[in-house]
Amino acid sequence: MPLLLLVSSLFLVSCNTLSKEECVAADWRVIGQSDGAAGYEPQERFAAHAKSCERIKIVPDQTIWYQGYQAGLVRYCTPMSGLMHGQAGHGYSNVCPPETAPGFLRGYTLGNRQNSQQSRLNSLQSDYMSKETEIDDLSRKLKDAPDANRRDIRRRIDDLEDDLRRIRREQRDVQDELDNTSAEVQWFQQNPNAAPPVMPGY
Repeated sequence: MPLLLLVSSLFLVSCNTLSKEECVAADWRVIGQSDGAAGYEPQERFAAHAKSCERIKIVPDQTIWYQGYQAGLVRYCTPMSGLMHGQAGHGYSNVCPPETAPGFLRGYTLGNRQNSQQSRLNSLQSDYMSKETEIDDLSRKLKDAPDANRRDIRRRIDDLEDDLRRIRREQRDVQDELDNTSAEVQWFQQNPNAAPPVMPGY
């Protein structure tokens, strides 16, 4: 029972956005700026702060916090910020105003595509290495396997080798896509506020 209480306590602590000490010393404008610059959804984030500080009966100043949040959002809602958050695989909470959302989303969409392609390439590499290991294991077993089992082992090795050929083809395709996206990213980094060029074949 004490262990269960400890686990529950740790879980509750992990849900708090601010410690008790931070609630006491809080500069709500600075906290708002930090939250805006990180792209948090404002209502959920402020409600979480209020919940954290409720433990010691401190009520956050929502007006001051929101002023800071708006200032932080200016730093968040830029094309380069969108690219960075997309590359990092972060979510987007639809917080940018209409005048800055298009630029942010251009960068975010591009960065997110690059992140997805790199993740896919990493997954293929992991799958390839796993199948190679399985082939090595089966090849060792084949040497000492009874005749009744040798055909099944060989068939499994053949299937795995087919998988490796398929993975290599897919790796080449994804790598080509990633190379093209990386070239777009490089152009975007040099021209973050310009409309993207028309690519051949599009």
